[in-house]
Amino acid sequence: MHPSPSSSARAGRYAFAALIVANLVLALGPWMVRLADVGAVASGFWRMALAAPLLLLMARWGSKDRLAPSGALIGLIALGGLFFAADLAAWHVGIRLTKLANASLFGNSSSFIFTIYGFLVLRALPKKLQLAALGLAAAGTALLLGSSYEASPRNFTGDLFALLAGLFYTFYLVAVDRARRTMAPMPVLAIATAAGALPLLLFATALGEQVVPGDWTPLILLSFGSQVVGQGLLVYAMGHLTPVVVGVGLLTQPAASAIIGSLAYGEKLGPADAAGALLICVALILIRLPERSAPA
Repeated sequence: MHPSPSSSARAGRYAFAALIVANLVLALGPWMVRLADVGAVASGFWRMALAAPLLLLMARWGSKDRLAPSGALIGLIALGGLFFAADLAAWHVGIRLTKLANASLFGNSSSFIFTIYGFLVLRALPKKLQLAALGLAAAGTALLLGSSYEASPRNFTGDLFALLAGLFYTFYLVAVDRARRTMAPMPVLAIATAAGALPLLLFATALGEQVVPGDWTPLILLSFGSQVVGQGLLVYAMGHLTPVVVGVGLLTQPAASAIIGSLAYGEKLGPADAAGALLICVALILIRLPERSAPA
């Protein structure tokens, strides 16, 4: 039984705010990865493993009156979880090898790919206002990239890993988007998280990384902040917003990460960074206008 339009509208009232908060919280993730005293891939494993039991309990508690999903849908979400695991493995390696702003920026290349997917799903060309928003988002991203990127071998490898992570993350977002059309957010996130934990552990072990931490604090903050709160809000928002809006919303992460990198590691910010962040904020406002004016 599908919810009525009015109940669906009420449920999605805070979706856009949740999208923005989710990306601000997720932007703290790279900092926690750097602070963790385990390997880069191992930190991804603990992010998933520590969050999985809590997410499974939340999913069970919130799904008592819902029909069980089909095996095919569970398989799709699990596949998305594997792509998410691959994303975390590549991204966490990239975080250690490049600047925080670069890692977040290249890792969120998925935002533009996911936006294109959104137009394909809608089977429509972008409207003038959407084109303007996408243009501003691209310009803002270019300003952030141009001011923070250092064309040196020191960052090149890390940037490549972050770009690869962005591709994997796109596949994860597509799986979540399809699942959220019929499923509540917590079961989707719980299945994806549980599916991705073990592959990360196996990969970290194969690389010979340190898996057991001496200090649990960064990993607990990473797991609760990025996986439970950040991904939880993101998956909730994806059930009520189009992929186009979600794709542009993801670009708030690089701007936030640039600020965190400046405060925590002294990574220099300039006027171009501020201008880029401002353009992304304007793009978010413009991309939201068509949805707010559309009928329920």
